[in-house]
Amino acid sequence: MQIKVLSFTRWVVATICLISIFSAGVSAQTISLKGKWRFKTDAADEGIKGKWYSTVLPETVNLPGSMAENLKGDDITLKTKWTGSIYDSSYFFHPRLEKYRKPGNLKIPFWLTPAKHYTGAAWYQKDIEIPASWKDKRVVLSLEYPHSETRVWIDDIEAGTQFTFVVAQNFELPPNLKAGKHTITLLIDNRIKAINVGQDSHSLTDHTQGNWNGVVGKMFLQAGSPVYFEDIQIYPNLSKKSAKVKIQLKAPLGKASAGKITLSAKSFNTKNLLSVKPVTVPYQLKNGTGSIEVDLPMGDKIATWDEFDPALYRLTASLLAKDGKKDEKQVQFGMREFKAAGRNFTINGRPVFLRGTVNNCEFPLTGYPAMDVAAWERIFKISKAHGLNHMRFHSWCPPEAAFIAADLTGFYIQPEGPSWANHGTSIGDGKPIDQFIYDETNRMTKSYGNYASFCMMAYGNEPRGRQVEYLTKFNNYWKAKDSRRLYTGASVGGSWPVIPNNEYMVRAGARGLDWGKRPESISTYAKQIEQFNVPFVAHEMGQYCAFPNFEEIKKYTGVYRAKNFEMFQEDLGDHDMATQAKDFLIASGKLQALCYKNEIEKALRTPDYNGYQLLSLNDYPGQGTALVGVLDAFWEEKGYISAKEFRRFSNSTVPLLEVPKFIYTNNETFAATVKIAHWGAREMENARINCRITDAEGKIFHKVEFSGMHIPIGGAIKVGEISSTLQTITKAQKLHVEVSIEGTEFANDWDIWVYPAELPRFKTSFYYSDKLDDQAKKILEEGGNVFLNAAGKVVKGKEVVQTFLPVFWNTSWFKMRPPHTTGILCDPKHPALANFPTDNHSDMQWWEIVNKAQVMNLEDFPSGFKPIIQPIDTWFMNRKLALVLEARVAKGKLIISSAALSPDLKNSPAAQQLFFSLQQYMMSDQFSPKYEVAYNIIKDIFESPSKIQFDTFTKDSPDELKPKPNSN
Repeated sequence: MQIKVLSFTRWVVATICLISIFSAGVSAQTISLKGKWRFKTDAADEGIKGKWYSTVLPETVNLPGSMAENLKGDDITLKTKWTGSIYDSSYFFHPRLEKYRKPGNLKIPFWLTPAKHYTGAAWYQKDIEIPASWKDKRVVLSLEYPHSETRVWIDDIEAGTQFTFVVAQNFELPPNLKAGKHTITLLIDNRIKAINVGQDSHSLTDHTQGNWNGVVGKMFLQAGSPVYFEDIQIYPNLSKKSAKVKIQLKAPLGKASAGKITLSAKSFNTKNLLSVKPVTVPYQLKNGTGSIEVDLPMGDKIATWDEFDPALYRLTASLLAKDGKKDEKQVQFGMREFKAAGRNFTINGRPVFLRGTVNNCEFPLTGYPAMDVAAWERIFKISKAHGLNHMRFHSWCPPEAAFIAADLTGFYIQPEGPSWANHGTSIGDGKPIDQFIYDETNRMTKSYGNYASFCMMAYGNEPRGRQVEYLTKFNNYWKAKDSRRLYTGASVGGSWPVIPNNEYMVRAGARGLDWGKRPESISTYAKQIEQFNVPFVAHEMGQYCAFPNFEEIKKYTGVYRAKNFEMFQEDLGDHDMATQAKDFLIASGKLQALCYKNEIEKALRTPDYNGYQLLSLNDYPGQGTALVGVLDAFWEEKGYISAKEFRRFSNSTVPLLEVPKFIYTNNETFAATVKIAHWGAREMENARINCRITDAEGKIFHKVEFSGMHIPIGGAIKVGEISSTLQTITKAQKLHVEVSIEGTEFANDWDIWVYPAELPRFKTSFYYSDKLDDQAKKILEEGGNVFLNAAGKVVKGKEVVQTFLPVFWNTSWFKMRPPHTTGILCDPKHPALANFPTDNHSDMQWWEIVNKAQVMNLEDFPSGFKPIIQPIDTWFMNRKLALVLEARVAKGKLIISSAALSPDLKNSPAAQQLFFSLQQYMMSDQFSPKYEVAYNIIKDIFESPSKIQFDTFTKDSPDELKPKPNSN
């Protein structure tokens, strides 16, 4: 039986009460270490030899916090030794970028710029007072999220060294520590040493959170019983309505202890709060350690956890030794089973489809992950508002607050070992990282394994080395050890070798849009995944770029500055387009959203496809600045698509429309198949599906209803067919198709374009030519009009590759791999487009016009010149481009199109309509180009290459561009 969860408000009240009660019991045993610490950097590694732990450090910082937040470290210069690969060195060498390399105007394009930078040893020191009441207690120093190797002294006694990226570091202080004043000294080192997880790993790279130094989470001393719960792990069993509780106990080395343990549990966020009958069992320790397993019956009514009803319990374990020593530990958990059943995921026996995003550790205000539950709840709730239910953490593991928040909001998460074992390291080759991955993932499962949201795990991201052998053993190890989640060796691109014993696949290969051909919505990824017999999740789906949002710059009020954005903005102004920045953002964003919509829908209609991980819902500020999100790095909307609009095509239930094309002529019939992809909490009975086609004025053109429908949980289920003749449409227009499920929020929509099959015949009053010949020159000199079809003839701009799809990830990281543009911008009210219905951005009707069409570089055109149709260049180059332009030349007027527009366009109705619209414009009184352009500048388009060309100045390339071995 499933129990509904409380409303958010009721949950907050209940949780605050529980936290208050729990805190009251332990507050007297805890000393916070937040506040002022003495500090000193140790770039020359002199501190240990000089016994700095016995001295008084001269500076101060505030902890929790990073060195950069405390403005400690080195100033940023051209010689800063970053942690992260740079594959586009043009910034360091290109004359065009020289002004951004000067002191006082230093602007780097690779990633955000921190206030300070430091890699090396740094010392932190604080005086404490140990209470007399702590006599005979076990005292632990707990540091959450130091970065990353920490060595501890209490006075002049060394307490140990720990190195981890994934959990709090806990140091047991010497027993029988005397009451009174003591000094804690920390030596924190953030360098990559013998254990190299990879300089681009999101656990430490400057591409994302940054390789910071400090402690950023909870910091405290805690005193407790010397006999204590060292670990508690809970294993739900839904069929038996019970939970197996595995307990590890510890006592001082060699000491014996006996007594009893009582386990109890209560749900705390369900409408009907459930209490589990306590169970008491004896325990006995002989040599300071021991383990015990207890079956805890959960009662006849159990509350199960999933994305729809994230019901949670809190287990309380109480230890009472015969000598009176006591310990208590509380553990949050959920009754859930996340499994792979053949090629499908299930949650508690019900099929589930993962709609995910990749979290790359972007925290631009702090430079390190959020450490509080509220901040992570915000992230997960924003993701849920966009219809998502899953998050992968790319080569890093988030702090405990993220697991708590994911549990509360109902989110399936895939944390990873903190490694991208590539770019300078590898796995399976006998390096120290091989054991470190096991150590880190064991630390992760020990600290976070009880959280219901922790459903999946991987070693990390795209490795190199003897990966098949290593990751196969890694999977076997974890499958045998802990069945509470599913395991995949690594999250990888499509060219990586397959790990044969993965319980699910996170791979590329079955993603992307085949828009080299005419767009449609029938094709699937079935062929690409047929080889796999386990659930398939698309790796890093999307990666479609939008133009930078320069209004975002003012948001960077913390440890980072968006110098990359400042550089791109200034460069745009240098290319005479500063006023177009917002228009570029919105127009490119609309194309980006269109691409995400079509790729997600393709995934949803693919049989046995089980999920996607977008890269990503929000922008990635590193690797050259990858503006792939519909949200910015702050998880805020950019202005071109809302969460409500996004979840129409990315949700637990999504209507789908299968059509062979989106462009029609009025002598055709529009025919489509309606399907529903339904991955909801339960099947739908007697559903009514409404289908409407409306015209540009909102009038109903055609409608169909399907009633009494049974919609089972699973992939795309066919609902019915839509068919409508288009012969009554006599003028080019856009039609809007919407499919909705009555009485629910679930609806989706598509645009189609209908053009007259035959256009009016007329005699033109201008000269049409496919080359700038003597006749064209003569007509212009005599005051006549010329239409120049420049398709295939452009030289200035020939290096710019345009497709209908926008830039992938970004052109810097991929060494200017095409495409180079992010859509087109036009003015729908321009009289030249009066007979060509369009918005100001790319949409499906533009595909046959812009895809693989040449563009013109207008670098020598007059200041302020704007073309009729303007491709938006990659922000690394900011070339002023044109697809169609108009100008006054000599005494005449000229239109040039580098798209193939001609009198013979029978199989390209949209291109035919655009050419018709331009012809009508040229023969009207409205044809009056604003700018005059010299004939030689026009001629130069066909003779001279662009003055500025791209050069990476780097021989190496990202691993994504390198050939992969087929095996280990």
